[in-house]
Amino acid sequence: MLPVSSGVRHLLTVSSFSVPEIERVLDRAFQLKESWDRGERFSKELQGKVVAMIFEKPSLRTKVAFEVAASSFGATPVFLSSSMILASGGNEHGRESVPDIARNLERFADLILARVYSHQTVLKIAESISKPVINALCDDHHPTQALADAMTIMWHRGQIRGQRVAFVGDGCNVSVSLMEMMACLGAHFWIASPERYQISPEKRLFAEGAAAVSGGTVEFFQNPESAVSGADVVYTDTYIGMGLEHEKAERLLAFEGFQVDQKLLARAKSDAIFMHCLPAHRGEEVTDGVMDGSHSVVFDQAECRLHIARSLLLEFLSS
Repeated sequence: MLPVSSGVRHLLTVSSFSVPEIERVLDRAFQLKESWDRGERFSKELQGKVVAMIFEKPSLRTKVAFEVAASSFGATPVFLSSSMILASGGNEHGRESVPDIARNLERFADLILARVYSHQTVLKIAESISKPVINALCDDHHPTQALADAMTIMWHRGQIRGQRVAFVGDGCNVSVSLMEMMACLGAHFWIASPERYQISPEKRLFAEGAAAVSGGTVEFFQNPESAVSGADVVYTDTYIGMGLEHEKAERLLAFEGFQVDQKLLARAKSDAIFMHCLPAHRGEEVTDGVMDGSHSVVFDQAECRLHIARSLLLEFLSS
């Protein structure tokens, strides 16, 4: 674990959790999925707890998953949009400092979920309070997505260790956290990105160290075919992340030839699965044929966000 506030656990990056902690969250998520599928969708396990949800960036899956997760255990989710407390829609400075916002919220809530632009914002929140903080996405990391991705691979491939996971696209927050998660759990993570959009050497360090311990590998390519050939899992994400809309034309040009279509997917194993964290920009990074095809597990992947959210709330809030 990586403590920020003394004695307080947070999930700020994948490296915040040890491998046994990751495995515990995943195991519990599968147990919760089984009970959810049986129709057991409410308990009072977290009754009286309050989850403050700061959302500087838009969200569908994260927002709904954590709201439903909190409510399913009898907790109260409190949604706080960027325009309400943190900043304007243009990502300008807000009415109060981030530490002041955090110190107010810790008097009202038992846990803070933060989906923000800058990783420094998440760090400031965690450094300012004595309540747990979950990073629900920032520009550098997306650890809750990586947990849901790991659950999806276990669901459809049976295990993670030894799996070849190919990511095609931007070296973004999603790919960084996926790389770290796969390295921790003994998978072989291969990513293909244009040179300018590769994961930086600094962001590779943790994954490379984790892979050396777990028996996994981390490889970097500029050719999608090289990364996908023989893969068990093929994964892509939008080329144009939130806040990067002004780079759309430049990015679409740079990522020509990186689209996951049926021809590229055919280079993977015949029983490979296709993953996308969503929202998908159909016709850009992926075709309709792949998104809606027999290899696609993207909506199972989205469902896993709920089971991971429920598992994380129990991890941090159950006594």
